Formats: sequence, C-alpha cells, structure tokens
Amino acid sequence: MLSPFDLVGVGLNATDTLIKVAHFPAYGGKVPIEAEILSPGGQVASALTAAATLGLRVKYIGTVGDDERGRIQLESLRETGINLDDVEVRENCPNQMAYIVIDESTGERTVFWNRAPCLTLHPDAITTEKIGCARMLHIDGHDTAAVEKAARVARELQIPVSVDVDTIYPGFDRVLGFVDYLVASSEFPVHWTKESDPFRALEMIQDEYRMRVAAMTLGAHGALARVINEPQVIDDGPARFVYSPGFVVDCVDTTGAGDVFHGAFCYAVLEGMPLGDALEFSNAMAALNCTRLGARGGIGTLNDARALIERAERRVHRDFASAARRA
Repeated sequence: MLSPFDLVGVGLNATDTLIKVAHFPAYGGKVPIEAEILSPGGQVASALTAAATLGLRVKYIGTVGDDERGRIQLESLRETGINLDDVEVRENCPNQMAYIVIDESTGERTVFWNRAPCLTLHPDAITTEKIGCARMLHIDGHDTAAVEKAARVARELQIPVSVDVDTIYPGFDRVLGFVDYLVASSEFPVHWTKESDPFRALEMIQDEYRMRVAAMTLGAHGALARVINEPQVIDDGPARFVYSPGFVVDCVDTTGAGDVFHGAFCYAVLEGMPLGDALEFSNAMAALNCTRLGARGGIGTLNDARALIERAERRVHRDFASAARRA
C-alpha cells in the first residue's frame, strides 16, 4: 500500500529576523544595519521545505505560536504544500524566534534565539498513525522525549529515521538507538564521544548505535560520512568513509544551509542514491541556499542542483579527503 507521505518531520520551526551588516563588529563595537528582514526558518521545518520543493509529499508535526511570527511560519509551510494537519497552534504563546546577524563581507551569520516553554511538544502528541503514514521520518533533538517516541515508533514500523543534531541533549542516547541516518554538525561527534579525531568519533557513534550512516557536515568544505553495508556498492567492505567536498558559490548568507542539506539528504535516501551521490547532491542544495538571504531563500530545484554539480568548482579539504581515502 502506498504511504500518503514520503517524509514526516518532527521538530523545530522558527521565524527569523535577519539583520544585514557590512561586517560583524568587534566585541563592544557597533556598526549600522544595512537591512532588516523577517524570514521563516527552523531546523526541521526548513528541511521539510527543501524536501517538498524537490517534489516529496511532506507532513510536519510540531508546535507554532499564535503571534505574527507563527502566522508567517504557517503561511510559508502551507505555500510549499506541506501538510499541517498535525501542527499544534499554541494560544497566547510566541513562536520560536531568532535574530540573525549576517556579515555581508563573508555571508557568515551569528544567531541569537529564544523558544518559549509553551511551545514544548509532548510525547503524547506522537501516535503510530501520525508517524506510520510516511516512508521516512526526520527529527531534531530539542523536544527529546517527543522525538524519542517518534523515532521508536518509526523503528517498530521499519521506517528509516534521519536526525539533525548539533547540541548534546539530556537523554539523547535513547534517541540515537533508533536512528538510521545521523547527519550532525562537525562539533557534535567530537563532543559526544570526547574523541578529538572526527573519523574515530563517527566510527564510535556508528559502532555503538548500529546506524546505517554516521555523518557530519563541514560547512563550506562539504560533508564526511561513514556507511555500513551500502547496498548500491558491490564488493565493498562492511564499513567505509565517504568525503564529499563543498561547492564554491557567491555566498550571501549561510543561514539554513545545514537544514536544506538535511532535506536534500532525505530526498536522496528515498530516491536510492549511493551515499557519495547523496552527499554531493545535498552539498549542492546547501550551497544554492547560501546564494540568497534567509533560511529558505535559495532552495533550489532538482535541475538547479544538477546544474551546479556539473559546472561548479569544489572546495576540497585536503586533510579530510586524504584521510577518507586511507580509512
């Protein structure tokens, strides 16, 4: 029986205030604001937007405040075609927000955020029916008890689980046991394992939790992953590392690049791409998003990503590339 949705996501959304400055000031300094823009974002919500833009049938499970920022978020998700039947609008509650200062000289951003306790997603909001309607689940780690339940239900239903995490949350070890695809920030594996070698850190996480892929994004330098028993690769060993360099683009704003990477990665997994192709495609989608303002400002199409892959220069991190070949 065909699932009603390809991808269901449980996790954060946010509505950002983007503040453009010519350059980020030194501590204690000040600079004039070049522009101020209200823009929807958030980890899981932006990943789902990217996946929907690529053509997946997508549903979002989460909470939204009933203020103007919440209305902006809902309108953005609805316009993308994402199903919002299981979104809870919390009365007298402000939506998650962030002030994001963008350095125009580099495109890098600095984030100041807040999420009110009234937005907490509780485990009892997660049911088998809400998760079992999709081919894949994507989560973050913020409302840990709720995403743990979602991931456990998905595992029971043999639905693959992808997770985006950059912070160590209490109890998150219980979530990792149900994860198939970990794509973390570059800091998370090292902090989680207290192992300074990122290759060894990914290996330790994957070996402990037996996930199919343990990966981390590397910003402008792409992504690194360790995969076990990839079915598309013939006569490969039980585990191998794959390094995929980033793309050189005219970077306007890095906000949301990682979120778009995750949405593209979920698409690639559902399309059956080999891991190397999946990382390259996700890097391309993340790079495209960096060419526009906002967490979802530059989400490209499938053809946009293919065109960038064909023509763009790669930014190779030589240490990661050589170490991956040796691993």
